[in-house]
Amino acid sequence: MLHLFFAVAFSAVPLTLYVPPLRSLNLFVETMEDLLRESSVHTTRLYPRLRYACSRIINCMLCNTTR
Repeated sequence: MLHLFFAVAFSAVPLTLYVPPLRSLNLFVETMEDLLRESSVHTTRLYPRLRYACSRIINCMLCNTTR
């Protein structure tokens, strides 16, 4: 178990090099907020339809009812 812990820990160390500095992170967060604001109009219309479609697919896969 200790070997697994060290293997996971040392394999995650190079990933810390990919963390951007905070200056770049602020720009990324601002861009994501803009993207979220622009796409919210489309997602409010799509979300109920997507939820209904997923429930129909899961319902069909589990064979609870057939419509």
